[in-house]
Amino acid sequence: MTTFQTLTVATQGPIGQLQLNQPDRLNPLSTQCLNELVEAADWFNQQDTIRAVTVSGAGRAFCAGADLATFQGGSLPRSAADAGRRMAEAIESMTAVTIAAIHGHCVGGGVVLAAACDLRVAAESTRFSIPEVDLGIPLAWGGIQRLVREIGPAPTRDLVLTCRPFSAAEAHALGLLNRVVPDGEHESEATALATALAKKSPFTLQATLQAVDAAAESLVSTLTAWSDADSLTTALHDEESQVARQAYLNARGR
Repeated sequence: MTTFQTLTVATQGPIGQLQLNQPDRLNPLSTQCLNELVEAADWFNQQDTIRAVTVSGAGRAFCAGADLATFQGGSLPRSAADAGRRMAEAIESMTAVTIAAIHGHCVGGGVVLAAACDLRVAAESTRFSIPEVDLGIPLAWGGIQRLVREIGPAPTRDLVLTCRPFSAAEAHALGLLNRVVPDGEHESEATALATALAKKSPFTLQATLQAVDAAAESLVSTLTAWSDADSLTTALHDEESQVARQAYLNARGR
């Protein structure tokens, strides 16, 4: 079993569990975490018996989004700026069906991680937000394309430009979530869904996923997401974006 510093990975029969595991920090997506998610996705792809994988967060939240410490230095290597895109593509292309089990807060890059999963279940009190514009950076990692695929252009503009929080009920109504369940039941619901899917023919599961992914790619391609890293690094040097970012960090005591 592969071990990680920011994640836990486990299997039980045909079901895999991938959990963000920095609960004291609400599971931020540091460059290390993003790279480990790519490694974990690759590891699961090598396990021929795994049919479905749940993706969750330990502690009080699913994910606090990108690690804000990443942006405090004012510069970011392109490889680090591109790590989120590689993560999203690795999760999206996993052989097993991926099911996000979301609770607490799901912020920014955490929304991208969830959107890269095949199915999404959330506890009813979950709060979503995409604060990147307030942080003085664009939503990167192919997040725009994936949101447009799932909820359409108009809601994507609203949520990304305003940075306003939104509820699990709204996320479900928009089509971002497949199911909303009572608090405390998000992981059991995701596991039950994974168990049901794991009983189906692996060939037909894969054929269906590949067909849906191909159709989604033809509707809104993520091929241009490679340039997101350039927009992100440019924003880190833009003066007005720097002012916005510092105000955001100051308001949160960073």
